[in-house]
Amino acid sequence: MSQAKFSQAKVILLENISAAAISTFEKFGINDVKILKTSIEEAPEEVFEANILGIRSRSKLSAEVLKKFKNLSCVGCFCIGTDQVDLTSAKKLGIPVFNAPFSNTRSVAELVIGEIISLYRRLQVVNIEMHKGIWSKNAVGCNEIKNKNLGIIGYGNIGAQVGILAESLGMNVFYHDIENKLPFGSNHQVNSLEELLKISDVITLHVPQDKSTNDIINKSTISKMKKGVFIINNSRGNVVDIEALAEALESKHVAGAAIDVFPVEPASNAEEFISPLRKFDNALLTPHIGGSTQEAQENIAIEVANKLAQNHLINSTAMAVNFPNLALQKPKEGCVRISHVHKNTPGMLQSINQEISKYGLNIQSQILSTDSEIGYVVLDVESSEIPQGLDIDLKAISGTVSVRILK
Repeated sequence: MSQAKFSQAKVILLENISAAAISTFEKFGINDVKILKTSIEEAPEEVFEANILGIRSRSKLSAEVLKKFKNLSCVGCFCIGTDQVDLTSAKKLGIPVFNAPFSNTRSVAELVIGEIISLYRRLQVVNIEMHKGIWSKNAVGCNEIKNKNLGIIGYGNIGAQVGILAESLGMNVFYHDIENKLPFGSNHQVNSLEELLKISDVITLHVPQDKSTNDIINKSTISKMKKGVFIINNSRGNVVDIEALAEALESKHVAGAAIDVFPVEPASNAEEFISPLRKFDNALLTPHIGGSTQEAQENIAIEVANKLAQNHLINSTAMAVNFPNLALQKPKEGCVRISHVHKNTPGMLQSINQEISKYGLNIQSQILSTDSEIGYVVLDVESSEIPQGLDIDLKAISGTVSVRILK
């Protein structure tokens, strides 16, 4: 199969992904790219013909959905999170999944800073009053953010960026992370979550969604916070117990909140948003727009499309979230590239090499990476053509998940 022919991949991007992805794919010679507004649940059947699939947060790729694809080489989540994809099932099918862990960092961080200022100046409350015709000019409950203690739960890319911006505005920044992280600027790491809760005037969450973070903000942890604290969540919907937060807002133990993500979110813009937080004027609610800036969406489109094209064309899995990572260069002229995904069992590499040797091929380079479940080996062999039958013999090896061969 020639490189020109191989580059004619069918790419389908769902949920109105930025058109910057199209120009990125075109740079790699991949021109059959279609952008659809719908999620996969509402998409036409042609989506299952895709070689490359792009989604955002609304499309759910379960094991059953993934099995419907016949020739899917890779999946791109054009966002930070990947919990909408059954990563284990994708790996078992030999499908690497990529995301954009860095491209919307600034956008989310800026939203957090805006929310902190809005909460301290009661902007969301007075804005509602003004629209009702109420002129309430006073300083009651309004404060500067300078010298206030900001507590950051999760000091990754976004959490650290928030800390830098907040410090530049005069806030005292403290953070807690399950790993020991070097601070930026004068940010301070505290020893425990409980310590962070006690000292913070504002708490912002920047953690992934897993068992350890589920409802990390709940009735018990809220009771350990200062009376009058502000809570901000732009990470994952399940990290805050919404009912507990509503009770704390009702009792005024929590003075206000800014929530961008929710345990249950509308499937589309036409569906009503339901939440007990709707009745609170001091709850600043936004529809999962942390990364929804033109700059972020364009950067995400470029970053993820680049990874998808590299995977499809040269089998690179650099920064895949569910796959052994191999950062690869183009194969040398006159070489055929073979990638083999298999169960991580003893003797597999020997079996692969034996099959290749049957065709009299010289292995020019070979690289293997494994995790606890699968192995991923990429070989470049000196050949002007792809030997007929080689793919069939490689697929016949016991424990093989998938085989891809390209020139």
